Amino acid sequence: MHNYPALDNPVWHALQTTHNTFAQGTDLVQRYATDILQFVGCADPLHADLNEILPWTSVGEKMIMIGELPVLPSNWALLRQLDCIQMICDQAVPIASPDVVPLENVEEMLTLINLVQPGFFYRNTPLLGTYYGIYQEGQLVAIAGERTKITGMVEVSAVCTHPAFTGRGYAQQLVAHIVNKNVEKGNALYLHFLTNNERARKVYERLGFRDRREIVFWEMVRNS
Repeated sequence: MHNYPALDNPVWHALQTTHNTFAQGTDLVQRYATDILQFVGCADPLHADLNEILPWTSVGEKMIMIGELPVLPSNWALLRQLDCIQMICDQAVPIASPDVVPLENVEEMLTLINLVQPGFFYRNTPLLGTYYGIYQEGQLVAIAGERTKITGMVEVSAVCTHPAFTGRGYAQQLVAHIVNKNVEKGNALYLHFLTNNERARKVYERLGFRDRREIVFWEMVRNS
């Protein structure tokens, strides 16, 4: 049985379980290391003191919380609220993905992701899981990978395709590949996308993902 309630506070539970070696912070507030992911989680989000994480952050650094947001101290400011859908999947997908390969070239990954969806992928983000891609004529044109991980559950993330190569089913092939690899290991999958991204919803629904809940990504900045 998968612990789906942990997905209400996914960053915290990832840092307490599969990704605990990446955790920095106190017993109640923790973050991923700076060069890996700008995500912070709290044991009790609504009553947390975000300033507990100050020794592990820098002035001007942007951070993301997923789920509930505590009252921000005066030296933090909320930049934006990203309303997202969280979906889950625990069944294999009968879709072939012959062109999918594991990725190793971080520069290629950064170039493509920063072209399509900048801001959530860093040089050491690939340490979190395996990232896969599709090449056309030697160029990386599509990518998807594994980001936060909780015991028995893996987040699919960085799903993007070069604008010149959309509409060819590459995202579907990549996500299917990740789903099948993880279901074979006994893992469930989860992912997030903006509520107005109907194109993403259609892709994920075809792959057997189902809605779990609406959830918010809160982007904030430390001002002092």
